[in-house]
Amino acid sequence: MKPFIYETMYILRPDLGDEATDQAIAKYQNILRENGAENLETQHRGKRRLAYEIQKQRDGVYIQMNYTAPGAAIAIMERAMRLSEEVIRYLTIKQDVPAKVEEETEVEAEVAA
Repeated sequence: MKPFIYETMYILRPDLGDEATDQAIAKYQNILRENGAENLETQHRGKRRLAYEIQKQRDGVYIQMNYTAPGAAIAIMERAMRLSEEVIRYLTIKQDVPAKVEEETEVEAEVAA
């Protein structure tokens, strides 16, 4: 089974501070890498105002991760986020890869073989 491309966006509590924020980001990156994730790209989107109050917080630090991973890695990471006090919201979506791109990579693989 080939891995899929995923995007995870999560919001950290704004009162964490820079060092704790960096530790939280590293923690979730390591969980993914340990469970087979590749091509991990992380974007720190900064502190932003939330559309509505979540867990008595009006602001949050937004982090976006794009990666390729097996589905089991997502479950492990989301469980860690759910149990964490530092994450106030998270969402993971599976990216749709256009059929044309998939066909091109298959053709490239056949040419290389």
